Amino acid sequence: MSVRYVVAAIIAVTATAALSSRSSAQATPPAPTGAPAAAPAAPPPPATIDIGRPAPNFTLAWADSVGPRKTPITLSSLKGKVVVLAFYPGDRTSGCTAELSKFRDEYAKMFGSNTVVIPISVDSIASHASWAQEMKFPFALASDPQLSVADQYGSHNPTRSFASRTVFVIGKDGTILWRNLRFGALNEGAYTELAAEVAKAQ
Repeated sequence: MSVRYVVAAIIAVTATAALSSRSSAQATPPAPTGAPAAAPAAPPPPATIDIGRPAPNFTLAWADSVGPRKTPITLSSLKGKVVVLAFYPGDRTSGCTAELSKFRDEYAKMFGSNTVVIPISVDSIASHASWAQEMKFPFALASDPQLSVADQYGSHNPTRSFASRTVFVIGKDGTILWRNLRFGALNEGAYTELAAEVAKAQ
């Protein structure tokens, strides 16, 4: 074999290897430069909702199965009664329907006769009135359209446009006796614990 043929073969092999390497590099996507940014975490709950602290006062419009109530609800006007505040994401959503249906179906067992239950969400009064009528809720739903009360109670992640699912038991003297900042709508144990705390507050 002549030197000319050997050189030609070497050149051909080198060119083929270079072309293959270039094609592989183009087909392989660039490696990620870092992990994707995590979603902002919810801020820690404010000290104003610690157990034993006076519950932050508020006034909100509310509606029941009959329609909008003429007089807004003011928390401080309920002293002398046990109050359950239940912040929830939205009317007619699956988890909220399960939660408030549980409150309705076991109202006497869970809350008794001297407890005021106030579910609170961002939804409008019109939405609350129609949903309360459809579901025959024995309690009124309060509207917090700006989520200002949810913010007071550490029940709003600022990255979201709705309240978190939380529950508070407020004693007859207006102090916070119990709270669950991750209330499970489908967790039977959460309802059992809530009922026990309400009974202790009576």
